[in-house]
Amino acid sequence: MILHKIVEKSLNHPKSVVIIYALLTVIFLLQFSKISIDTDPENMLYNDEPARVAHREFKEEFALHDSIVVGVVDNTSPDGVFTADTLNRISDITKEIAVIDGVIAYDLISPTTTDDIEGSGGVLTIEPLMKGAVKGSSGALAIRDAALANPILKDMLVSGDGKAVAINVPIRQKQESYRISSEIEKIIKGHMGSEEYHITGLPVAEDTFGVEMFRQMALSAPLAGLIIFLLMLFFFRRVSLIISPMIVAMLSIIWVMGLLIGAGYKVHIMSSMIPIFLMPISVVDSIHILSEFFDEYRGGTGRKETFIKVFDKLMTPMLYTSITSTVGFASLALTPIPPVRVFGLFVALGIMLAWFFTLTFIPAFTMLMPERFLAGLVKKAGAGETKVGQDGLMRRAQEALGYLSLRRSRLVLIATLIIIAFSAYGISLMVVNDNPVYWFNKNHKIRVADRVLNQHFGGTYMAYLVLNGKTAGLVKKPETMRYIENLQRHLGTLEVVGKTTSIVDVVKKIGFELRDRKEGSAIIPRTSSAIAQYLFLYEMSGDPEDLYHLVDPDYKKAAIWVHLKRGDNMDMKSVMKSTEDYLLSNPPPPGMRAEWAGLTYINVVWQDKMVSGMRSALIGSFVMVLIIMVILFRSIFWGLISMVPLTVTIALIYGLVGWTGKSYDMPIAVLSSLTLGLSVDFAIHLVERTRQIYREKQNWTVTIEGIFDEPVRAIMRNAVVIALGFTPLLFAPLMPYKTVGVFMAAIMAVSALVTLVVLPSIMVVLKKRLKA
Repeated sequence: MILHKIVEKSLNHPKSVVIIYALLTVIFLLQFSKISIDTDPENMLYNDEPARVAHREFKEEFALHDSIVVGVVDNTSPDGVFTADTLNRISDITKEIAVIDGVIAYDLISPTTTDDIEGSGGVLTIEPLMKGAVKGSSGALAIRDAALANPILKDMLVSGDGKAVAINVPIRQKQESYRISSEIEKIIKGHMGSEEYHITGLPVAEDTFGVEMFRQMALSAPLAGLIIFLLMLFFFRRVSLIISPMIVAMLSIIWVMGLLIGAGYKVHIMSSMIPIFLMPISVVDSIHILSEFFDEYRGGTGRKETFIKVFDKLMTPMLYTSITSTVGFASLALTPIPPVRVFGLFVALGIMLAWFFTLTFIPAFTMLMPERFLAGLVKKAGAGETKVGQDGLMRRAQEALGYLSLRRSRLVLIATLIIIAFSAYGISLMVVNDNPVYWFNKNHKIRVADRVLNQHFGGTYMAYLVLNGKTAGLVKKPETMRYIENLQRHLGTLEVVGKTTSIVDVVKKIGFELRDRKEGSAIIPRTSSAIAQYLFLYEMSGDPEDLYHLVDPDYKKAAIWVHLKRGDNMDMKSVMKSTEDYLLSNPPPPGMRAEWAGLTYINVVWQDKMVSGMRSALIGSFVMVLIIMVILFRSIFWGLISMVPLTVTIALIYGLVGWTGKSYDMPIAVLSSLTLGLSVDFAIHLVERTRQIYREKQNWTVTIEGIFDEPVRAIMRNAVVIALGFTPLLFAPLMPYKTVGVFMAAIMAVSALVTLVVLPSIMVVLKKRLKA
């Protein structure tokens, strides 16, 4: 009753409705100037998340920073980059990088800034690997050989094959990665030789994605709007008729994004996709309204009466479809991932706003349209003409679907059961995995750099295994040193681990140099005093701060740097599992415990939380939607039937993910909520209209034939509009958007097909037991 009054007021006071919406829209648009962007995957976890707190404390204790990796490779020279000219260019580039705002110059790792350890006659010398300008081939090769003889520098600063050099650029804030990497690229262009330069690293991948993400959304959202506009023009053939749904979509997006920004939320990777999700979803109810209005309106002054008649038919299914879609997205609030919660809640809000705009703005806008714009909307049946949009391909598709449902219903149901079994096995094959570098196309410069540098070096993905002790000097004990050495040896056996570095490597290198590089002298001293003496010599000869990246000043804690050749979550988890097994079989020295830190580890933590959270959200929202269906239809039986499209669609989509080897990542996880909302939307409209028709006809055969007219046509239009509305994402240079585009088309195709073929087939088979 209240909703009918709202519609009537909109019909009676159309100018007031339009003016109020226009004023409020301006207010929300003004909020856009406050936009703040967040592309840091660490923020997938709450600030007080234990793993994140431990990670911050580790970085502070060991004075470590996020870094950009600049790799230099030369495949045209037999000596790689180890020529005088190339090394001198690298030196010049390093000097210019050091003065970039945001770069931590004193921790920069390069041939000119990184110390080498040398000894002669019992005297230890610690000085930069490259002390000045390189002269001649012999000088360049001497630098290469010195680096390769140093286990700390080999495969980190200099590639093991002696062909490449890496510059690790520590930065103060990850959010500056894109800007700094862009400045580095400009510097490199001024010093180019025959060598190639590649820039990568998790911080620059994440920040670059953020920049390209917003460029992409600025392009994709308008393109989606254009495609939807053209599709609706194709269906309804009247520009005047489809302007209002497009305005509804724009109002929904502007209001939601304005509210999000105005409320102080940062626009994250997830929330950046709100416009592209809302654009097609916002017009769903409008299409049902226009389809019905299209069929009912006969011209003249009866538009108000026609709207009231249409809303009488569609009010209930529109309300419940909007509620179920809202529940699907709002269920994301059950996940422990803050950006996903914000995304889900604001998309849910946008859906309900679009529903309310459909009830109010579309009637008001239509009432303000001059009659001449609606003239010719429906041609007189007496003239022997058909309604626009009913013939052609759409009509043939409706007839084909009707034939399958009415004449091959049992075969359809058998095929559906086979598909479910096929999907169930596919789901068992799914693998949870993600890697920020994989967010780019294979030919993107960051992906290319990732491949090239991880072929040459120990690994550009960093994880840190921290051994925490309680007693000062614990790390100086031989047994502790030997334990760390054995743990490193174990880690080195893992396929994905390209290199490990610890305080043990420093101690062994010092001993090796003090004994004039005698074979077998790179060993751990037998006594704590000898180890302490080695470390004291290093502190006196070099920069003790370099040691404190590997141990704390009290020598209670030690960090093992683990270089990974791949940053996949599944690879990091395999390293963690292998390490856990090793620690169980070989417990650390008394008083020590092991913990992980690093961005690669943090990505694993939030990914695990996402999976468990999405599982809970999906189950919870599924149950909630089922309850809503039972309440809507006042029947457990009809409620269960209406859940069939949702169940089959989710099973098949996730089954295909498993069968194709596609990783279960964030976009796939979020699409489960969209599947839940939209799949059941189609079912609600079909079941409700079926029950309405049956109450009028009192014959199931006639009823089922009847639904393959306007009800089926409206659902088909919606499915096409939503699926094609996401097609701009297929051409995006960013893989998460491609994933959304591909799977949205699949979800719409499957859910619409199941709704239009499987549901009627169930009705045909069970028609003797059905009650409207």
